[in-house]
Formats: sequence, structure tokens, C-alpha cells
Amino acid sequence: MTTLLTQSQPSVSPQLDENIRLRDILNTLPAEVFVKNPRKAWFKVVLTVSMVALGWAAIAVSPWYLLPIAWGFTGTAMTGFFVIGHDCGHRSFSNKTWVNDLVGHAVFLPLIYPFHGWRILHNYHHKHTNKLDVDNAWDPFTPEFYESFSSFEKWGYQRLRGRFWWFASVVHWGKIHFDWTKFEGKEREQIRFSALVVLIPAAIAFPIAFATLGVWGVVKFWLLPWLVFHFWMSTFTLVHHTVPSIPFIKEAEWNEAQAQLCGTVHCDYPRWVEILCHDINVHIPHHISTGIPSYNLRMAHQSLKENWGQYLCELRFSWQLMDEITTQCHLYHPETKYQSFKQYYQSK
Repeated sequence: MTTLLTQSQPSVSPQLDENIRLRDILNTLPAEVFVKNPRKAWFKVVLTVSMVALGWAAIAVSPWYLLPIAWGFTGTAMTGFFVIGHDCGHRSFSNKTWVNDLVGHAVFLPLIYPFHGWRILHNYHHKHTNKLDVDNAWDPFTPEFYESFSSFEKWGYQRLRGRFWWFASVVHWGKIHFDWTKFEGKEREQIRFSALVVLIPAAIAFPIAFATLGVWGVVKFWLLPWLVFHFWMSTFTLVHHTVPSIPFIKEAEWNEAQAQLCGTVHCDYPRWVEILCHDINVHIPHHISTGIPSYNLRMAHQSLKENWGQYLCELRFSWQLMDEITTQCHLYHPETKYQSFKQYYQSK
């Protein structure tokens, strides 16, 4: 069973009174959680740059048998770049839009992540959290949609919902964040700009890196830490909204307050991960308001526990938790929320 920080794992997600609105929950949060602190924000930048530099230095001097530790540390520190950009995308890093855009593009650059492409699609996720067939983050496919796939697409979806969940972020990154043709007007221009901001430097930097460091040098210093970053991205985002007790809801029945408060998971990871990743997994208050800076999420979460504690889903990270999610939460089921691929094929 999953280890919960509350008394036990609920078999059914608790239901808010239908008259409660998201604004009612927001009004219970202390005003100070919304206050941006430039000192704290820039300290996060300095900390992440320092830790990534330390990681690269460790990679440079480590014997082969210590390299996996150095890669794990460096990739986790690189995830801090993403979290800073995440604040920028939600305009919670600075009060100035141009600062958010500048810092967001800068910290996403080492990750080869297009800032506006991610920002626009991610804000869509927040607007439609846990809305079946609409949410774009780990939305479980319906059996009908799944059956429309080719055999190869079914094979790929089964892998990414199963033991290869850790690679899903790479697919998500490459498939949707660079395609500006699906957008119009200002959004199209912004996404194209961000894509070129990372693609042009990459086209220059990688040939130089291969020429100076060699193939193994590029793999050692960039590719493997980058894959660790995507491991955390896949894991964090999967756990944020995918446990057996949390349903995705059809649009006609969807309730914003219920989805944002009860459809989001708080998960505790080892403290060193929390520090390097700037508390991104204190995730429930972030869905109550994207305007809360990452350094205020713990204060906001404590307030939610005091006022709405019975509705919160709180977990502790473990490989047992990942096994539970990746063996059960595959396809949508109208009664049990999820069904595994095995259950689906047995019922056919």
C-alpha cells in the first residue's frame, strides 16, 4: 500500500460541497504566500547554478564507479532550472513580465526547453486540471481512444504508462513544445521565438562540444544528467495527478474547486531532492493559485492542511508507490477511475 502522511489512503476522493468555489479556498490562504521576494527568488537561481556547476565538476573528476552518483546529483540540480522557469512561466518569479520571460528563457536553455511553448501548454493544464479528454498532463486515455491507435502507438503508450514512465517527459518535450504551427497569432510567434532560442544555440553548441569533448564527453556531461532531469520531470508530473484514488472527470461533471484541491497530490521526496528542486512537489497550493512563488508553497500547504486537511491527498515517494501507479493507472474506467491494460484486455 502507498504510505500516506494522512491516516490512510482513501478509496474514494473526498467530495467538496458543490457550493464551494475556488475563490473560497483562496480566501483561506494568508496574504503573505502571494508576496514575491526578489532575494529569495534570485537565491534559487544562484543555488541552482552553483549546484549544477558542482555536479559538472564532480563528473569531471569522478572515477567511473562514482559517475552514476554524479549524474544523479547533476540531473536533479538541473531540474531546479526547470522549477525556476516554472515560476517565470506563471509570472511568480518577478512582477515584471520581461524579467520572467528573460529568466525563463535563460534557465530553460541548458535543458533545450522552449519557454513559451511549455508555458502556454502548461497554463492550459492548470485551467483544465483532471478534466478527462481535455487536460494535457497524464490524462488517462479512454478505451475508445486507445483502440484508435495503431499497434505501434499502443505499444508505445503501454510502455510510457508502465515501466518506462521515466521516459515520457522526453516524448512530451519533443512532440508538442516545438510545434508552433498548431497555434495562431501572438502565441504562434511566441512559441516559434522560444523554439529558435534553444534550437539555434544547440545547433552551434553541440558540434563544438562533440569536437572538443568527443561523443563520450557529450554523453557524460550533458546527455545523462539531462535524462536524469527528465526522469524527475516524468516522475513528478505523473505523481502530481495519478494515483488510484484520484479520478479524471468528464467535462460536464467537472468542478474547478474539487479538481484543484482534491485532484492534486502532495508527495514528500528525500530532503536533498526537495531542496534542489525548490519544493515543486508541494503541489496542491500551486494548483489553488499559480501566483504562489515556489518558496512560499510550504507555508501555503500548511494553511491548506489547517483549513481543508480532510480533502488533501498526501503521499511519500517510494518505489512501491511507482509500482502501484505504473501497474494500475493505465486507462480510464468510469466506475473504478482507472484500469490496467491487463484488466482491460481480460474484460474484452
